[in-house]
Amino acid sequence: MFALAEKFRTASSQPLRGKILATLFYEPSTRTRLSFESAMLKLGGNVISTENAQEFSSAVKGESLADTIRIVAAYADAVVLRHYEPGAAQTAANISPVPIINAGDGAGQHPTQALLDLYTIWKELGRVDNITVVFVGDLKYGRTVRSLCYLLGKFERITIIFIAPHTLTINDDIKSYLQRHKITFKEQESLEKALPLVDIVYMTRIQKERMSPAEYAATKKKYTITEDNLQLLQPQARLLHPLPHVEEIQLSINTEQKDNRVAYFRQAANGLYIRMALLYYLLNNKN
Repeated sequence: MFALAEKFRTASSQPLRGKILATLFYEPSTRTRLSFESAMLKLGGNVISTENAQEFSSAVKGESLADTIRIVAAYADAVVLRHYEPGAAQTAANISPVPIINAGDGAGQHPTQALLDLYTIWKELGRVDNITVVFVGDLKYGRTVRSLCYLLGKFERITIIFIAPHTLTINDDIKSYLQRHKITFKEQESLEKALPLVDIVYMTRIQKERMSPAEYAATKKKYTITEDNLQLLQPQARLLHPLPHVEEIQLSINTEQKDNRVAYFRQAANGLYIRMALLYYLLNNKN
């Protein structure tokens, strides 16, 4: 996948000419939806889309997800689905005759984000094995953290540090998975103690839409990256974020543009190429 992504950075061919991608989003999205649509167009394909299927599809009339997928799959060669319910992508895949790509299912998974995150780590560090990663913020509802943990479990000599408000700690299913795959991990409270020790800082926002107002108010500024604590990072370390970032990143535009350790905009850009690779893998030479 990484080799394909690298190829598509410079390739001008359009191997998916005549193919149609449907993007069906029941939750808001900027990077995921637009990068998938851009990826398909760059590969020569076409796109049909709804950016708010909860409001602008027959879901508003009470149509089930299963019926919607049956219809949309008849119009497209693949479907990119974002849904607010964990497991929705699996439900869709069980009935769809065309590939279903999970673009995020509630607090469940976001596997293509994990692919681009891992691709970014590989490009920035030159390796995926033998790294230390700290995950910071909303680890309870953060589907990007969950998916990246699953991928990191496939590699060697990985150390993970989890730092979160006490109400938003990582779920036990992820801990069990890491234990089964012999991944070293620990939970701690101090971000500043972790920063000098890690290769990757993976910040996440506190997800206001998945919690009560009181819980959000109590946790939203618990952990932040500032101009001061950014200096605790080693020169070769990288700061990632699935975006959008809000209160948890307090850096100037100048720092974001000029400090090479700040990699989250390069990370977002990488999503285009890894999604081009995925679409090509799924749809090339498929009838």
